[in-house]
Amino acid sequence: MHKEKTAMSKPTAASNPANRDLVLSHDIAAPRPIVFEFWTNQKHVALWWGPAGFLNPRCELDVRQGGAIRIDMRAPDGKVYPMGGFYQEVVEPERLVFSASALDSLDHPLLDTLNTVTFEDRGDSTRIVLLVHVLRTTDDATSYLNGMENGWKQSLDRLEAYVSRVFHSAGAND
Repeated sequence: MHKEKTAMSKPTAASNPANRDLVLSHDIAAPRPIVFEFWTNQKHVALWWGPAGFLNPRCELDVRQGGAIRIDMRAPDGKVYPMGGFYQEVVEPERLVFSASALDSLDHPLLDTLNTVTFEDRGDSTRIVLLVHVLRTTDDATSYLNGMENGWKQSLDRLEAYVSRVFHSAGAND
């Protein structure tokens, strides 16, 4: 039996978003200004954002307080997972705070988060600390919540590999 989806999912009262907060840290072998640039330049973000195997056919960033972020991630099976949000705080090269909403096919939010990314100077490397605070979920957000930690870990791994490939190969040519 085919269950018809409603145009807008309803928030789940039973789920406790606070139990879904996530904190990850990841060290990148590059100076903090470079790592910050790779988080804020849409040309770079399009090439590392999302889990392994995902592509980003749409990656639009207006990195300033109140500026929008829109990324459409395409899974290996071709399904597109759109997300949108707004930058709350941009302190170069120290901190990014942005809201993000996983969106359904009608651009209605399924899951709302507030993401805080700090960039800690470690000399020739940078420690990224990511806090994902879940603000609101819907009944249709379960798979997103279940995959959130692994998805972010894979994204950070992809960022590390991308920085290594681009930054270090550029340095070798100097």
